[in-house]
Amino acid sequence: DGPLEFRFVDQRIFGSLALDPMVETFDGGAGGFGSSITLIPTQAAHISRDPLDPQFDEGRVLAIFKKKNSGIKRVLLDQGVLSGIGNIYADEALWRAKLHYDKTASSISTVKTKELLQHVREILATAVEAGGTSFDEQYKNVNGESGYFEVSLNAYGMTGRPCKRCGTPIKRENWMNRGSHFCPKCQKRGTK
Repeated sequence: DGPLEFRFVDQRIFGSLALDPMVETFDGGAGGFGSSITLIPTQAAHISRDPLDPQFDEGRVLAIFKKKNSGIKRVLLDQGVLSGIGNIYADEALWRAKLHYDKTASSISTVKTKELLQHVREILATAVEAGGTSFDEQYKNVNGESGYFEVSLNAYGMTGRPCKRCGTPIKRENWMNRGSHFCPKCQKRGTK
């Protein structure tokens, strides 16, 4: 056994590493899974809870969705509303819920929004179990193994392939410097 090592690997170059003062969580709940401490690093104070967190407040998130006049995907990706959802998981949840990415969040019924959040939870749980989504050598776990959630994808990265529900080719549109993948038949654009 050699000396302990601490390694910071940031494939997407989004991260940072710093010693940071701790502050109370916005809701007074535990600051992390398996902890009763209500503190989190200052740099993370603006990040909301993820849908798998036992302290996740669905009622709070539903109320925020009802006030948002932005497209639903923009709201899903807003880490201040709920965290843990990136482009891949947003596209997949919207496909499962049959919602177009640009549909105004406030126009979606509470029942449909609850359904969407349930799909988000299912996708996140499955992705965690699968080790995430690895498209190339950059995305590996701490043991150097690739995740395999990509075998479960229905929309993201499936441009031109038939929708698994209706057979219509999946479409990709440029959106906010990234792509949005959807079925034009199952996820009709509709009214904003």
